[in-house]
Amino acid sequence: MAMNLTRKIISAHLTKPSAMNPGDEIYVHFDQTLTHDINAVMCYLALEGMGIKRVRTDVSVSYLDHNLLYVNTNTPDDHIFLTSIARKYGIYLSRPGNGIMHSVQYARFGVPGKTSLGTDSHTTTGGAIGMLAIGGGGMDGATAMAGLPIRLKMPKVVRVYLTGKLRPGCSGKDVILEMLRRYSVKGGLGRVYEYVGPGVETMEVPERATIANMGAELGATTSIFPADETVRRFFIAQDREKDFVEMKADEGCEYDEYVEINLSELEPLMSCPHSPDNVKKVKDVEKKPVQQVFIGSCTNGSYTDIARAALVFKGHHVSDDVSCTCGIATRQIYKQLLHDGYLDMLVDAGVRLIEISCGPCCGIGQTPPTNGIAVRTSNRNFKGRSGSANAQLYLVSPETAAATAIAGTFTTAEDIMGADVAKLADVHEPEHYFIDDSMFIKPLPDEELEKVQIVRGPNIKPLPIPEKPEENLDAKISLKAGNNITTDDITPASAEFSSMRSNMPLMAQYAYCRYDPEFSKRAQSYGKSIIIGGENYGQGSSREHAAITPMFLGVKAVIAKSMARIHKNNLINHGIVPMIFANPADYDKLNLSDELYIPNFREQIKSKHVTIEDKTTGISFDAVLELSDDEIEVILEGGQLRYVQHQLANS
Repeated sequence: MAMNLTRKIISAHLTKPSAMNPGDEIYVHFDQTLTHDINAVMCYLALEGMGIKRVRTDVSVSYLDHNLLYVNTNTPDDHIFLTSIARKYGIYLSRPGNGIMHSVQYARFGVPGKTSLGTDSHTTTGGAIGMLAIGGGGMDGATAMAGLPIRLKMPKVVRVYLTGKLRPGCSGKDVILEMLRRYSVKGGLGRVYEYVGPGVETMEVPERATIANMGAELGATTSIFPADETVRRFFIAQDREKDFVEMKADEGCEYDEYVEINLSELEPLMSCPHSPDNVKKVKDVEKKPVQQVFIGSCTNGSYTDIARAALVFKGHHVSDDVSCTCGIATRQIYKQLLHDGYLDMLVDAGVRLIEISCGPCCGIGQTPPTNGIAVRTSNRNFKGRSGSANAQLYLVSPETAAATAIAGTFTTAEDIMGADVAKLADVHEPEHYFIDDSMFIKPLPDEELEKVQIVRGPNIKPLPIPEKPEENLDAKISLKAGNNITTDDITPASAEFSSMRSNMPLMAQYAYCRYDPEFSKRAQSYGKSIIIGGENYGQGSSREHAAITPMFLGVKAVIAKSMARIHKNNLINHGIVPMIFANPADYDKLNLSDELYIPNFREQIKSKHVTIEDKTTGISFDAVLELSDDEIEVILEGGQLRYVQHQLANS
């Protein structure tokens, strides 16, 4: 039977037979894992609790790439802990300055046809080379490293048929912004976007990576491109041709849904505040004075991205009213750009080169001024994402970002370069990259692992373990949240907050601090409570702290109109019961501090249909648990760690 690429890879990694119908629960083995420093401590504390001696994957990599702005001793202590953990469990460690996890992973470790699970939602970047790369929480990462399969819902596979060719001044960023314009931040829920067609052949690997990276903003499980001759050339340039495997959809295969985009018709696009799907043509956006421009990140920090931005800057200078920075994705790319003269162009134009890290994308450094307007090539523009609750973030391509930095307001590369914009099409990825893997600490042999001592700084506190659900739940509503609550709303971004993430008692004090500053004190005073949410609750970053901190504060359940995939899974993993309103109109009947009562809670969980009494108003309403039988077992067990411990003990 002819299969699309997604089904082909999933079928090869199933640990239990499945018809792979959309919505079916499937169990998938993951070949690779990757973590980053501000989420990794919780992941590796969970791994310790699983009691294995060495990771059971083909490759696992721990990246120190997010918080390199050491505002206190917490982060360097975390990095020392993570270095010792990597040595203890046979994990590669990518040292600070080596590069951003997603960009390094597909270049140096990725293999077409393999599966990859990362504790970051933008793990999907790996789809650029024909991998099935999926983001998850830290508990999922630990489970995969223990050699156990990961539960997934079989996604629908959407064929995105690309025709034509991008015009100079447009890039892969404009393709994914067009997808967001059409389908919104919820449109990809339960879907994999598989890109095919003659337009794909015109796009180099980093452009594909941009699209796959921001597929996470659609809410998609992942996105994937074929491993074709373009990918082969990329592997040759990385001195890794031996790892290349051609991976394509079979002729005549079927898809669940179909999309078509003519690349030739696209114009420069811009995502406006405060959601990635608020997309307009740059020429149609009201001109505003811009205070900050950031070019780079895992989304748009490739060689081609930076080189094309440099060409836009050539002969021009950053506006006097703009602070413009550039964060290149990897050390390898930095060296190549330096060798080819593009960094000279940036420096001559007044662009500041910052550390090779994730920094500005997740609010670690380069915070905009009060009420500032920032134009960025990164992937998210939620409120607070930049480290400022009142900044307005706009997302664009590197070419548009460079033009905007010159003009001081929203502008395209064609507006700045005129007919010379055609020169941007002459920029391509190198035929051979500088190869230097000296910034990796390689895994030790088995006989050396026992000698390694794990080093724990004083800020690293034990992983909180949830209790099993009680027989009868009586709890107040500690928060009534609106639509599209992000994990940035729950666990705020910034260098300061990121340095707290290995200390749950401390981090919990700041849960929802920008959205509802009284939440933490209120939840603590209630002892146990329930959160009410609107549509798409928990969208955005995969950070499981957004589940752990409410759990630590006594939250027993979240009842929402709908939930983002990764956050819902993190709630399950950490013992919070995720429920969906049977009738969304019941949301409007509930108020902050109402006392809710759920009799026979454990039995109702098993039935997946729960009746809830509001003791304050006297009404009752129903909620459903859109969970599999195994997920119900995890909830009843008190979370994934206890569940996995039992699995490993039995095996």
